[in-house]
Amino acid sequence: MCFIMQPLLSQLKNRRIKLGLKQHDMLLRVGISRQQYQRLESKGNPRLDTLELIAKGLNSKILLIPQEKLQAVKAVLEGESTAIPPEKASPAEEQKRLSDDPWKDLLGGEE
Repeated sequence: MCFIMQPLLSQLKNRRIKLGLKQHDMLLRVGISRQQYQRLESKGNPRLDTLELIAKGLNSKILLIPQEKLQAVKAVLEGESTAIPPEKASPAEEQKRLSDDPWKDLLGGEE
């Protein structure tokens, strides 16, 4: 299963583990006690500002991906070489390889 399809709380736990962090480490990173963080990971329903704070503590970002862009985002994250569909790309973008700028136009906004 692609990590993008895992429930958000599972993604947070997996990211914490990948970084080699224990639940009690979150106190120093984001000011949440081990008990609070444990409750959040297991069955929590955190507020958006809490999620953003935790994401920052895990060196991550919370991201809303438009459904129509999901496959393209998955392809980039899984390392597949895929191009922006011609109808979505300008002529200059069509010339540019995905590896040069893999996120171009995938999330529907300009950065």
